[in-house]
Amino acid sequence: MIEKEHVIRTIKEIIKGVQNRDTPLLRSLSNHTIHSASIYQDPDAVALAVTAYALSKVVERENYHHYPEWKQFLKSCVTDLEKAITGLEQDNIGKFRKAIIRIRESITKMGSKLKDYISEVFRKAAINKASRIYEHGISRAETAKILGITQWELAEYVGRTGIADIDLSVTKTIKERLKLAEKLFK
Repeated sequence: MIEKEHVIRTIKEIIKGVQNRDTPLLRSLSNHTIHSASIYQDPDAVALAVTAYALSKVVERENYHHYPEWKQFLKSCVTDLEKAITGLEQDNIGKFRKAIIRIRESITKMGSKLKDYISEVFRKAAINKASRIYEHGISRAETAKILGITQWELAEYVGRTGIADIDLSVTKTIKERLKLAEKLFK
């Protein structure tokens, strides 16, 4: 688990994002967390990043708000996020993990089509975040393992996004670098 205090602050911000339906905040928190998760290869941070991203996708969809279970689902998510904070504050990583897992499990308690929609959002969120980890240089096999998806799912997504086509050896020309250096020293 990466820095506990940082994770607690991040979860508090995720709660604010959910309560305020602030999808840009939730996505930003997810991206920042996935960056850290890539560096440290921390599965707990990955789970948190996927959760934040999935929640951003869920709260942005206005048509979900009409389902009877909607308010209860969000309330349950916030409660579980608060329990995750409590777990971290008590140095109980098991409690933190259970709380994050319960967010996904709360979907299964829904009876309507909303259950299917949100389940699919979480699955796609995992694939999306896997592509970001892969983009940070973690192998496809390791990335798929961390997120519990198949290498085929990851390869298909990466192929569609063009992440694998990026040539990391391409740099700026000498002329471009000199112009940049001149701007820095003006």
